[in-house]
Amino acid sequence: MTDTLTDSSNDTAPEPDFPMMRAPGCPFAPPPKALELNEARQLSRVRIWDGSTPWLVTGYEATRALFADGRASVDDRKPGYPHWNEGMLATVHKRPRSVFTSDAEEHTRFRRMLSRPFTYKRVEALRPAVQRITDEHIDAILAGPRPADLVESLALAVPSLVISEMLGVPYEDAEFFQEQANKGMSRYASAEDAAAGAGALAKYLAKLVRAKIDDPSEDLVSDLAERVKNEEISVREVAQLATGVLIAGHETTAGQLGVSIVALLEHPDQLALLRDADDPKVIANAVEELMRFVSIIQTGQRRIAVEDIEIDGELIRAGEGIILDVAPANWDPRQFPEPDRLDLNRQDGPHVGFGYGRHQCVGQQLARMELQIVLPTLLRRIPTMRLAVPLDQLPFKHDALAYGLYELPVTW
Repeated sequence: MTDTLTDSSNDTAPEPDFPMMRAPGCPFAPPPKALELNEARQLSRVRIWDGSTPWLVTGYEATRALFADGRASVDDRKPGYPHWNEGMLATVHKRPRSVFTSDAEEHTRFRRMLSRPFTYKRVEALRPAVQRITDEHIDAILAGPRPADLVESLALAVPSLVISEMLGVPYEDAEFFQEQANKGMSRYASAEDAAAGAGALAKYLAKLVRAKIDDPSEDLVSDLAERVKNEEISVREVAQLATGVLIAGHETTAGQLGVSIVALLEHPDQLALLRDADDPKVIANAVEELMRFVSIIQTGQRRIAVEDIEIDGELIRAGEGIILDVAPANWDPRQFPEPDRLDLNRQDGPHVGFGYGRHQCVGQQLARMELQIVLPTLLRRIPTMRLAVPLDQLPFKHDALAYGLYELPVTW
């Protein structure tokens, strides 16, 4: 152990509460306290809802290192795991393992089952369909009343339709999924809330899987149903996998779309750059910067140390919780000079919004593709678009796992 290595678990200063609040009037910036902690060091202790004090990782380099470290486990059954809320803790032993909560070979097994529909080639083949869906929804916006709510009519509608089609879930059931999923995703979700939502989703998807065994089609649930038929995976495991993919596949992309639109409207020079871009590489780079500038996962990626980990002069002991907070990591000035400046031409390296290493987001290519289509299409087709209410009156989702907006009223 080096002379500089420290163990901050006995610091006398009280640990700040986590999650932290964003500053009023600064909806794009990470919470000021998180940025302040990161100025001093990349890891700090915080206090979460159950009184435990996991490590909060705010620095870019430390976050990337721990994302890639096999000693930082995603297994939420292990004692000391920093659960998001009471509901997630209460249901941990009722939920089967999935790609989101398994390590090593078990994780590889699940991820392989999900890989086929999310390959770059398969996702790119969806571009014409996503473009058509986007144009149809913008047609409806232009033909409808003003102001229009871009969350309901575009930011949530397009990703919900796309992921529903990929999974083989009827789009008319999307509202049901959102309602049930949100029961467990609120910051203050109780055990009863989480159990009710998870139970309803599992029951629905198990029924769908059984139907797909007898009547398969070209979709992810049918692929998984075939594996059930071959006894490679159980119906309960498929239901858990599909639930996670469905929630992750629309809620985060919807949030990113909504807040990105607001960020562009508040930065007209950058809006013009994206609106007028015709080079796919320029558009792709702009989307990456928007994901750096506004991190949708505002409550951190959770881990538990299964061995002692020495990092950035600190010692994380086995059994201690870890929260990888990607928002301040994406604003770390050590990696991103002037991080509070939205620069769609930025070339300072990759953000960590999708994670890093073996557990990085399985659907990241799909999310990127949707953002690359929806944002420039909207800006070109409604060039005079503006917010219909002042920025400080927009209802941002400060209380949810995934940041975003409840409504986004615009006019033109």
